[in-house]
Amino acid sequence: MVRVSNNLLGILNFLTLLLSIPILIAGIWLSKQATSDCEKWLQKPTIALGVFLLVVSIAGLVGACCRVSWLLWIYLLVMFVLIVVLFVFTVIVFVVTNKGAGEVVSGKGYKEYRLGDYSNWLQKRVNNTKYWNNIKSCLHDGKVCSNFANSYVNDTLEKFYSENLSALQSGCCKPSDDCNFTYVSPTVWNKNASAASISNPDCDAWSNDPNLLCFSCQSCKAGFLDNVKANWKKVAIVNIIFLIFLIIVYSVGCCAFRNNRRDNWK
Repeated sequence: MVRVSNNLLGILNFLTLLLSIPILIAGIWLSKQATSDCEKWLQKPTIALGVFLLVVSIAGLVGACCRVSWLLWIYLLVMFVLIVVLFVFTVIVFVVTNKGAGEVVSGKGYKEYRLGDYSNWLQKRVNNTKYWNNIKSCLHDGKVCSNFANSYVNDTLEKFYSENLSALQSGCCKPSDDCNFTYVSPTVWNKNASAASISNPDCDAWSNDPNLLCFSCQSCKAGFLDNVKANWKKVAIVNIIFLIFLIIVYSVGCCAFRNNRRDNWK
């Protein structure tokens, strides 16, 4: 008689098997449709995740339902490694996103972002030229600043200052406030010879060219990190839920493995 834990493990892995199919199809679709660096970057991890879930779920399904002990042992080993890796990753996410936040600007609806406020590990990532060039390509392909310009094109200076801008919009699509540039439109600012702050390198990095803007500014890197920080914290919460699920599945798998061994010894 097949034990309850074997049946339950089989059902859970069958559901995972069904989940892996659309993920794999999505990865293959991205590989065919990719036209930007962002899309090309997404396709590989998507395909890898789909293949991983497919292989592991088949191993768990066969091991539990057909009572193949050695296959179930490999499945449990992979699950254990996955639990450890996910736990370590979640801890790292909380550590590296612990620092950094936007600075409130008096009389403005948006915040300013400083790269030095974020963790050294994150700063090193965005200060890598090759890495940052890929990010800039993604920001440009995502039309972050072109959509920003269209949304606030009719704003007067006073109205613009009251807007609640996102971290990416504030850091990448406009110059820093301490540059004291003259406002023309959301993405067009005239540089003044009498700018109060000449120590901020972002003031020289700013360009009215819609393809450049402040994408090379430290504030843009900081805005990106603030966005990453917010998203990673959401991912960490999902990871905790997923960890609990994996631990439950692993426990059920251990019971199924014990059942297989008992049946083999009969």
